[in-house]
Amino acid sequence: MNFPDGAWIIEPISNDLIQAEKILSTLIETKTAFQEVKIIEGSCFGKSLILDGKTQSTELDEYIYHESIVHPAMMFHQLPKNILIIGGGEGATLREMIKHPSVESIIMVDIDKNLIDICKEYLPNHHQGSFDDSRVNIVIDDAFKFVENTSDKFDVIIVDVPAPLEFGPAHHLFTLEFYEKISTILKNEGILCVQAGATGPSFINQSFTAVLNTMSQIFKNTKGFHTFIPSFGTTWGFGLSIKSTILDQKGKTKINQIIKTRKINNLNFYDGETHLSLFNLPKYVRDSLKEDKRIITMSNPLFVNFET
Repeated sequence: MNFPDGAWIIEPISNDLIQAEKILSTLIETKTAFQEVKIIEGSCFGKSLILDGKTQSTELDEYIYHESIVHPAMMFHQLPKNILIIGGGEGATLREMIKHPSVESIIMVDIDKNLIDICKEYLPNHHQGSFDDSRVNIVIDDAFKFVENTSDKFDVIIVDVPAPLEFGPAHHLFTLEFYEKISTILKNEGILCVQAGATGPSFINQSFTAVLNTMSQIFKNTKGFHTFIPSFGTTWGFGLSIKSTILDQKGKTKINQIIKTRKINNLNFYDGETHLSLFNLPKYVRDSLKEDKRIITMSNPLFVNFET
């Protein structure tokens, strides 16, 4: 339905919790071949991208999410040149990636061309023209098939796809089989970073712990990190893996030095101090990671579905 101006959009954070925002206008509401897409102008968060009823990013705080999914991974690589982004239809992950002068090529694989076209038109503050960067190659394909068939090798791979909804297009991208295929296209010192879901006390076992446990079956050097994202109504987690060496947990001064040396500009969230806070997980998260033994596979997938 098209929401009337002044109505409230009500989104389930879980089956027992909702978040609501007053709508100033509905910019577009449509259904692509893969998902339901809404872009609204909200009174609090500004323009918001909503896929299959779940907020993906908002003008107010998208930089928190997108700087988190990109820059820690880039810091752990000595000289990242060849990048693969899986998903990221808004173009904001691209926007952050092209801030790194060392990057020579970025392949972005998304299954939904219509979504990309919609975001290009309605979310200019998200992508800021990043789709037009000469280093960027957009591939419209199922990421599982792309990873299976490509002969390219990558320094950094970012998996920025929606939650694994049963009726959505991305649940197979959270499986052991997918991470196995990712491993074959990562270079020897390659870095993988994925969005892994909510990490609040009520949500920690929705997907985050299972995703991290599944990643660690393939990549022994795997760490989780998280941060609070207001429009998501909770802290949100990411998984970071390095293929062949131990993750060197760099200190605040070292991170700031790398940012300065590499001439990475226009950061609004991420720096050395933020980096440390991202990886300082509270005890309940660390305990949950130790306890969860679930492994996500194609035959035993994980679904995060909410009543609406």
